Amino acid sequence: MKKILIIGGAGFIGSNITAKLFEKGYAVTIFDSFSPQIHGDKKNSQLYKSVKDIAKVIKGDVCNKKDWLNIIKGHDAVIYLAAETGTAQSMYEITKYNQTNILGLSNFYENLITSKHSLKKIIIASSRSIYGEGKYYSEKYGFVYPSSRNEKDLLNQDFNVKCSISKLNLKAVATDEESKINPSSIYAISKYQQEQISFLMGKTLDIPTIALRYQNVYGPGQSLTNPYTGILSVLSTRILNNNDIDIYEDGNQSRDFVYIDDVVEATILALERDTENQIFNVGSGTPTTVYDVAKILKEVYNSNVNIKISNNFRIGDIRHNYADLTKISSELGFEPKIGFRDGINRFVKWVKTQKIASDKYNESIQELKDKRLFR
Repeated sequence: MKKILIIGGAGFIGSNITAKLFEKGYAVTIFDSFSPQIHGDKKNSQLYKSVKDIAKVIKGDVCNKKDWLNIIKGHDAVIYLAAETGTAQSMYEITKYNQTNILGLSNFYENLITSKHSLKKIIIASSRSIYGEGKYYSEKYGFVYPSSRNEKDLLNQDFNVKCSISKLNLKAVATDEESKINPSSIYAISKYQQEQISFLMGKTLDIPTIALRYQNVYGPGQSLTNPYTGILSVLSTRILNNNDIDIYEDGNQSRDFVYIDDVVEATILALERDTENQIFNVGSGTPTTVYDVAKILKEVYNSNVNIKISNNFRIGDIRHNYADLTKISSELGFEPKIGFRDGINRFVKWVKTQKIASDKYNESIQELKDKRLFR
């Protein structure tokens, strides 16, 4: 497989995969809408500039059936990355998220089923968000999969995840691929639907399909202007504009932050290895608290901004989630190589070479307040 089509290939993850595939001798075609929320002005987009000389770039909208004509023909594999991202924004731009994430993917398969092609594999980018809170441990009941936290507890500044029976606090553990699916946002629901559509159509068309459930991906090339996703970018923009950092809840909520180079490696392993019809977690396998993220960023930027614990919260946010990497390690040989501290240093070094973006954080929060999704 040497001719690869990357849907959404000019985005953060896609541009990095493109660069690595080009280095390895692949011929890459990119199909991308160049969304202003990610790219701003296409002419000034650093992501576009990074791929325009190493790939064939086609501008098109996955939601427009006409744009799909003759796109798939001649390729050996598809890496499907196109999606609206951002759990909070998805809760009030429901139509937008469903159109791009569901209708867009549906158009891909409708075009595929009615056209001549030579696809040997499809890789679909999924998300850790489909797990919701993910896997926890109860001393009395063993492993459990809790539902969303009680808003009354959150208003009382009790942010812990509790057992639905005993009401005692639960301990977060690594979430494996067999864990219960429990999406808590429109974005998460749409990503799970993408998985279901892809595996059904892959089976129908006899095309091996892989779903990669990415954790929180970060690194050079990440959008610094999008206030709806990417906590490291959002906090960096706050710091570089000398604005204080507001931390939701008590700051002890944690995420699995995985460096872009590791994500690229995992994706190419899924492409190249003789593996089909599988789901894999892609992460670092290590939880990091949001407060620690803010503290490390402040230190690396040598900033004097204040870190404020607000005790506010967003409706639909989870408390903890980090990946169990046992399956992807044993079946694909994937092991993350970039630790969080090293990754932060690399990310910040890149950010310092970029123009300081305007800080749109307060505008995004006001949107959530207006929609009654922020407390």
